[in-house]
Order: sequence, then structure tokens, then C-alpha cells
Amino acid sequence: MSADESEFASPTSGQPATAGQRLAAAREAAGLTLAELSARTKISERHLGALETGDFAALPGRTYVFGFTRTFAKSVGLDPAAMVDAMGRDYSRAAPEPEAPASPAFAPGDPARVPSSRFAWMAGFVLLVVAIGGFIWWQNNSSATDSLPSLIPDEVPSQAASAAPSEAPSEEASAAPTGPVVLTAQMDKLWIKVSDAGGKQLVQKVLVMGETYTVPEDAQGPTVWTGRPDKLAITVGGQDVPPISKVPEIVRNVPISAKALLERGKPAPAATPPAEPIPGAANAPVAVPSPVAAPRPLRHFPRPRPAPTADAPAAPATPSTVTP
Repeated sequence: MSADESEFASPTSGQPATAGQRLAAAREAAGLTLAELSARTKISERHLGALETGDFAALPGRTYVFGFTRTFAKSVGLDPAAMVDAMGRDYSRAAPEPEAPASPAFAPGDPARVPSSRFAWMAGFVLLVVAIGGFIWWQNNSSATDSLPSLIPDEVPSQAASAAPSEAPSEEASAAPTGPVVLTAQMDKLWIKVSDAGGKQLVQKVLVMGETYTVPEDAQGPTVWTGRPDKLAITVGGQDVPPISKVPEIVRNVPISAKALLERGKPAPAATPPAEPIPGAANAPVAVPSPVAAPRPLRHFPRPRPAPTADAPAAPATPSTVTP
């Protein structure tokens, strides 16, 4: 008989005490109450008392019994492994039940902290409802999508063929140079100032002979200010473009984007020629309108008088005036 077993042996039978009795004796020897031990081990007093009395029916199960025993033994100064073996023998004699072997790395604590079976059932029910709702939603959307007719009309081959030439880029557009705008000084001490469309200054410096400045490609509406545009060479994508001016003068806020410079280099559209005269039109006779005859004046004739009757003497005749 070992020292631990002889110390906690039963005084009546002479047999070693149970594991629960040994735990209780060790707790009392340490001067701990069940409440103090519960606060130290985080195990409820009800479960600690059940371990001491061997009431395995009040405990959650075999795995919890071993976990509680190991924690109890450590707290009262006993060998955890020896007490777990002793408690296992007591548990097998009191309430044998087949259980799946527990993972050795899992040491349960207070069962009150473990989610209950009711919570697990509720969580499973919620997940099932969500899955069914998602399936119904997917079925409705997929069926509605399959049944709807296409709103895009079929392409007409003739229209596609006619649109093809217009979509093709012209040779002139493809031949236009692209790339960064580079300013090169062709004289010493050439002052320039470059700004963007918002007035933000990009650079202001004095260039030496042959020094270059590349306009940032992300600059919006860049412009230049200088006093010697005739000595400022400009290239777009490595291709020379006409200078801003051919004489020394002060130019300010002149656009120097690639598009603006290329537009400056394009020739001006030719003026529309005047209409050519028709041959022989100069010698053709000109029709002269005939004069309109003036209206002739109207003549006033005397109104005829009635002839005199036999009873009344004839009135002397009054001379009438005839309008020539």
C-alpha cells in the first residue's frame, strides 16, 4: 500500500479510501472550503461535492469527471495522473458505460460555460431556414432569367458591314505621332514657365543650351510662358513640330498639349475659289425692258337732254364745254 493510500485508508475495512474521499481529505488538509476551491478551479461547488461523494450521476459524463479530478488534484497538491486512474476505477465500478475515447488534449472546464444542446438545435434550425430561403431565391431568379426574352435585337449583317468602314481608323489618325511633349532650349539662359489648365505651376526655370523639359503626360491642358519662343524647340513623341513663334516675343498661356501642338502643325484649309465666268456671257445681249405707255386723259362728253314737246317752248341751248 502506498503512502497516499495508507493515509486515506478506510478505518473500518482497512481498504484504501475512494478517490473522492482522498480528494476531500486533501482539501480539508489544505484548509479550503468547497466555495474557495470552486473560485480557484472555476468548477461549480455542486460538481466538486459530487466528486468527493462519488455521485457520478450528478456529473456530466466520464470526460468531465476526469477533467474535474485532474484540476481538483492539482489544486490540493495530489498527483493528477494517480488520482485520474483511481477515479477511473471508481467510475467503472459505480456506473460503467461505453463511451468513445476522449481526445487527450481536451480538458473540460465548467459545463455551464459549454453551449447547451438547446442552443445547438436552435443554431442548426436557423442555418436550415437560411439554406432553404437561399435555395428558393436562387430558383426564382434563375427561372426568371431563363424565361425572359432577349431585349437585344439580332444584328443586321448589312448594318454591321456598313458600320465597319466608319469604325476603321483613318490613315491620317494612325500616322499622327503620340508620346510625351519635350521642350528643348536652343540658346543659353532660356526662361520658361509651364502650368496646367487650373493655373497650377508645373515648372519655372532657366534652361541652359540643349537642356530639355518633358511635360507630364497626366497634366491637364498644359500651357507655356516664355520670352524666346523662337529658340524653344518642341517635339511630340520624338517628332518635331513647328515652333510657337519664329520671332522673339513674349508669349503667355500657349497650349502645348500634344493635341494642340499637332493642330497647330496642320495646314489651314484652302479658301473656296470664286466662281469662274461663263464663256461668251460678256458678249451676250442684255434684254432691256420696253417702256410702259403713259395713260391717256379721259374726255368728258355732255349728257344728252330730252327733246322739247309741242306744248312747252324749247329752252335755249347751253353751250357745253368739251375737255380736250
